[in-house]
Amino acid sequence: MTISVKAAGDFGGRRVDEFKLVSNTGVEVDILSYGVVVRDWRVPLKSGELRSVALGFPTFAPYPEHSPHFGSLAGRVANRIAGGTFELDGATYNTPKNFRGRHTLHGGPEGLGLVVWDAAPDSATNSITFSHFSPDGHMGFPGNVQFRAVYTLTGNRLRLDLSATTDRQTPINVVQHQYFNLGTGSNILDHTYQVTGDRYTELGEDLIPTGRILSVEGTQWDMRKPRNMRDAAGQPVAYDGNVALPEDRNFADPVATVTGPDGELTLKLWTDRPGLQVYNGMWTDVHPPGGPDFGSFAGFCLEDQDFPDALHNPNFPSIIYGPENPYSHWCEIEIA
Repeated sequence: MTISVKAAGDFGGRRVDEFKLVSNTGVEVDILSYGVVVRDWRVPLKSGELRSVALGFPTFAPYPEHSPHFGSLAGRVANRIAGGTFELDGATYNTPKNFRGRHTLHGGPEGLGLVVWDAAPDSATNSITFSHFSPDGHMGFPGNVQFRAVYTLTGNRLRLDLSATTDRQTPINVVQHQYFNLGTGSNILDHTYQVTGDRYTELGEDLIPTGRILSVEGTQWDMRKPRNMRDAAGQPVAYDGNVALPEDRNFADPVATVTGPDGELTLKLWTDRPGLQVYNGMWTDVHPPGGPDFGSFAGFCLEDQDFPDALHNPNFPSIIYGPENPYSHWCEIEIA
């Protein structure tokens, strides 16, 4: 199918384009060149009606000021870097403290989800290749890095292939930051969630991992059997942490399955990453001029990733890449 493109606006002196992918099953996905943002994702129901399942704005204009990384790619290093500093090969690097004034979040205020990427659509494969060059020293990170992200839509499944090459050792951890709501309500607490992880990375102050990897048994992080995001009294349970996925899992099986409260749609996610950030929008408070408004728990995120703050926890899987070991990462999300 032909991939349509239209001008969506301008940012930083560059034109922002919006691309529309359409599959043979009727799924429609709109992606901006700004931050590789999946602006909207529409899935046909059994009735034939299209339902929007991703949180976002109807136009590009509100994104730079109001978006909490709706639908973007976050990096160079997604999630948190404690203290906004790290050491590598005997040198100390300082990154912007854009999380509570003490830590770095999602690569800083000019991270990958907050810049315009180059884009090349390919109608033959129903895919779009996005590319971005991040120079040595940008946001305090070492190394010249060439990033590449390919979104491919096949049927009801959207695949993301991420890769990066660099001329020196540097940390990289890029995640898709989709916010989903599979139903028609204002929150996602009553969706049914199942995640295969049997361990999680314990959190300390400011949601920074302590370094301990604990069993999910008897905790809110035990999502191996389907559950919602309420406690026994029906009150919301806050989720914003990393589940460690089984290392010996079958990669043909999804690591997460979520079903909307009306049973119309189910999301399945596959990934090669060792972790999955489960976030239920507890901090969401988005009110751009003219709307739409999104409050707490409006959408859930399943961010397949390397472990947060791996730079300060040598027992976590390494996120250091270099000329001899380029970065690569794939993820597939199916909603049907």
